[in-house]
Amino acid sequence: MDLVLNGTFWALVPAIVAIVLALCTKEVYSSLFIGIIIGGIFFAIDTASGFSGFMNHVFSDCLVGSLSDSYNVGILVFLVILGILVALMNKAGGSAAFGNWAKEHIKSKVGAQICTIILGILIFIDDYFNCLTVGSVMKPVTDKYGVSKEKLAYLIDSTAAPICIIAPISSWAAAVAAFVSGTENGIQLFCKAIPFNFYAIFTIIMMFAMVFMRFEFGNMSKYEKAISIMEEKSENKDNSPSSKGKVIDLILPIIVLIVLCVVGMIYSGGFFTKMVEVDGNLVANESYLNLITAFSNSDASVGLVLGSFGALIITIIFYSIHKVLKFSDTLSCVPEGFKAMVPAILILSLAWTLKSMTDSLGAKIYVAGLVEGSAAGLKMFLPAIIFIIACFLAFATGTSWGTFGILIPICIAAFPEGTIRIICISACMAGAVCGDHCSPISDTTIMASAGAQCNHVNHVSTQLPYAISVASISFVSYIVAGLTQNLGAALSAIISWLVGIVLLFGFLIFMKKRISKSA
Repeated sequence: MDLVLNGTFWALVPAIVAIVLALCTKEVYSSLFIGIIIGGIFFAIDTASGFSGFMNHVFSDCLVGSLSDSYNVGILVFLVILGILVALMNKAGGSAAFGNWAKEHIKSKVGAQICTIILGILIFIDDYFNCLTVGSVMKPVTDKYGVSKEKLAYLIDSTAAPICIIAPISSWAAAVAAFVSGTENGIQLFCKAIPFNFYAIFTIIMMFAMVFMRFEFGNMSKYEKAISIMEEKSENKDNSPSSKGKVIDLILPIIVLIVLCVVGMIYSGGFFTKMVEVDGNLVANESYLNLITAFSNSDASVGLVLGSFGALIITIIFYSIHKVLKFSDTLSCVPEGFKAMVPAILILSLAWTLKSMTDSLGAKIYVAGLVEGSAAGLKMFLPAIIFIIACFLAFATGTSWGTFGILIPICIAAFPEGTIRIICISACMAGAVCGDHCSPISDTTIMASAGAQCNHVNHVSTQLPYAISVASISFVSYIVAGLTQNLGAALSAIISWLVGIVLLFGFLIFMKKRISKSA
């Protein structure tokens, strides 16, 4: 009897092994590679292709295939350009000048963290852009007040995907809308689901609450206690920034970057293109001068590359006119910025390869079968079930968007109308963000670590207790939403919110008292 692995639980085993190894050994590169090798072995067994099939699938189909994908290449280019920009801002003294300015205007550690959260909320266009921009802007400030790299990475990660998934104008809204088939307005459905996106909203509330309550739990408390303000200051001095640097040398490049990336994204969505060619004929472009439609059709990879490259050119010209950097110093920042992003690029490349491997083993087929099988007879509890399945799938594969692609069409087919449909779609989105938030192989998690210049495994281990706590409360909220869905969307959302908020603050108060007693 032939052993069938495709479309079964075995399809998720390579990713699970990689995640467990990464958390246990605290070594990401080898853990991801071992997961890829295991997936290759499974593929060779399932297809009976032998050693040659194993080698071709691992290195040609998955590794080279992932790195030759135009979207992935665009993200890597964006990472490199952003690394160069950060190196330029540091070399010009903009980061140090901003840190000195912040020391005068931001008076406390609480203020530094609140500013980080607010900046993360304001940059809602794209999670990749959010992670790296917030990190480069706020790290000098958080360093001044002794905020650990692990805490900064958590704040960055928790205002990346969670804010993008509740922002109607974002690359994430566009992705969700793209998975809504038929004539229905995807953006409109996305907006209806926002009040039920408990994980994203409770994550943002929890960040503010913990900053004001001034306590940490889990591994985070260890890193926060160990951090020394004097050590962080001495570390900043080692960067040897230009003495001519001013706050404008950091603020202007960041503003230009934000503006041009937004322009780049709507440009890639056809905002400035009046006519398009369809089947050899020129027809009117529906996205022309329509902001929402342009975002729905945008390619984040292309838009971010165009925006970041334009910002890099303008920054170099500005620094040259401003005379804060010599041209030779500017050129030296190119390899310096590239080297700073090498760890993130390596982890992303391996994570993409592992995702490609799980796709080839039929992970989507297996998970789709699980969801469809649970739909019968469990209508009231289906939102909570979908939330858990989405969490697990995004955690194992490291991708929110892939999870959207699997589960959203199933939810739409299973529930053509009604409040339960909106709740289930929202549960899918929330679960995908939660799993992505927890996963060591998630590209967003990887870039949050890069933005905070934090050890990746340290970031994952410190963030997990917080993410799991909010996920547990969200799970209960989805049970309540499922039980109250017959009352209508508005009343169901209000009741679920009340239950979730009470549980969240009850949990935080309990944890603070427990930590105070053990101190």
